[in-house]
Amino acid sequence: MKTRPPAQAGTFYPDTEGALRTQIHNCFLHPLGPRSVPSIPATPDNGLVGIVVPHAGYDYSGPVAANSYFQLASSGLRGSMIILGPNHTGYGSGVSTMTEGQWATPLGEVPLDTSLASSITKFSSLIDVEEEAHKREHSIEVQLPFLQFIYPRRFKFVPICMMLQDLETSMEIGDAIAKASPETGAMLIASSDWTHYEPYESAKKKDMEAIEAVLEMDEKKFQDVIEDKNVSACGYGPVTAVLHASKILGAKQAKLLSYQTSGDTAGDKRSVVGYAAIAFTK
Repeated sequence: MKTRPPAQAGTFYPDTEGALRTQIHNCFLHPLGPRSVPSIPATPDNGLVGIVVPHAGYDYSGPVAANSYFQLASSGLRGSMIILGPNHTGYGSGVSTMTEGQWATPLGEVPLDTSLASSITKFSSLIDVEEEAHKREHSIEVQLPFLQFIYPRRFKFVPICMMLQDLETSMEIGDAIAKASPETGAMLIASSDWTHYEPYESAKKKDMEAIEAVLEMDEKKFQDVIEDKNVSACGYGPVTAVLHASKILGAKQAKLLSYQTSGDTAGDKRSVVGYAAIAFTK
């Protein structure tokens, strides 16, 4: 089986199993995290449809991400994840997935969900099957150790990397996911950071306006705010697609679990990056 090696171990997160487990554990216990390590309930709760998580280095965004993953773990075991992230590298197709093989992290290997990935591509001609976009991209990779921490060796996943993030593209990707996934119980995960490298107050003001549109579950308003207010959120397409798919799959509300910035986690508020944890529920 072909294995994609970790591209970001040792940079975005630790490159040894022990150090990585310790850091994720500490993210859950962090004052800006859920302050508790999650456990998997015996009876699953299918009310959670999708989550939004950040993807910076764990030192910066890990505690915020832990809020979403605590919510996910508390909903019970999930056999498959669909993780959508933006394309930061500029390599590969406008929208791409991989259908075969596995991805490795210091916590082990995670197999791709071949049948689900293939099904999604059949519902959208926009999604290419290719590896180039995924080789160095961090936005999807950094989610896997958190998932392995809460679900040790118990899940498969579909990576969807989006260079094209306009409203029409994002809605079509969301439609394809919603058509392919109802019987699978797959969790939808949108990977995005928010405003980049602006002073704390202006970053927070912009981000909260965009997040408010997400909480209203209004895809067009969200993308309009991104454009009109020049919000430098890198994964607005994945957020739009997951929001849209979640609505089709029965989500009725969105809840902001946490919003912080790198100024909150690392201390320097002169130039920050925003991070949000959001849950879409029935």
